[in-house]
Amino acid sequence: MSASDLDWWTGHPAIRAAVIFAFFILLALVFDRWFAARAQRVAGRMMRGGITQQADTRLRFVRRLVSLALILVGTLAALSQFEGLGRVAGSLLASGALVAAIVGFAARSTLANLIAGIMLTITQPLRVGDWITFEDHYGVVEDVRLNFTLLRALGDQRIVIPNERIASGVLRNDTLEAGVVGLDVSVWLPAGADVPRALDVLRESGLAVTIAETAADGTRLAVGDERVPPAERAEREAELRERAMRRLAADGLLGA
Repeated sequence: MSASDLDWWTGHPAIRAAVIFAFFILLALVFDRWFAARAQRVAGRMMRGGITQQADTRLRFVRRLVSLALILVGTLAALSQFEGLGRVAGSLLASGALVAAIVGFAARSTLANLIAGIMLTITQPLRVGDWITFEDHYGVVEDVRLNFTLLRALGDQRIVIPNERIASGVLRNDTLEAGVVGLDVSVWLPAGADVPRALDVLRESGLAVTIAETAADGTRLAVGDERVPPAERAEREAELRERAMRRLAADGLLGA
């Protein structure tokens, strides 16, 4: 490179910043693709029989976290090409204050979700492929990303849930320990119904049934049946509820 070329390069900080930023973006994309392919192969060989849900969830999150770190470093490196800003960016890169800055702003919504995502990846109350109920939503976890978790509902809709809400909320994971779920539906008997007889009728039909709630306007029975794959849960519970009500109606236990 000649002296004139060097002078031109040093005299255009905006171009230098754009080139450096583009380099780090490209590096992040290449790393993301390489890590996704390499990590899956290595984990699959080490674990034999395929990668586990736990490993898959952690690998996805680590991959995105490293890519984000590369982009942040690229942003600071690009800013360092400008006078004034260069001193600030350089001190952040040299002193490690970048991490402190991220932690310091963690109260903000976006970074709070990022911190929550790290917690979810480490503790894993949910994993990619798990069937969960969160608030009024039920479905399979498609992905745990940096700021949000993607849930696929039974109707094939995608539900985006901020990680901070999951970390601070209550969720039910149907497949944390096993790949099947038990059926559980509620059936109400009217006030004055013969509850012991209703229990006997349903148990004779091979159903597991208990009294879940007694109120002034009736009694709620909890009816259970065999365990099924989570994807079949909604359909099978509808069939179970109809089966139980038909059986009770046949014996005149549901009233007029």
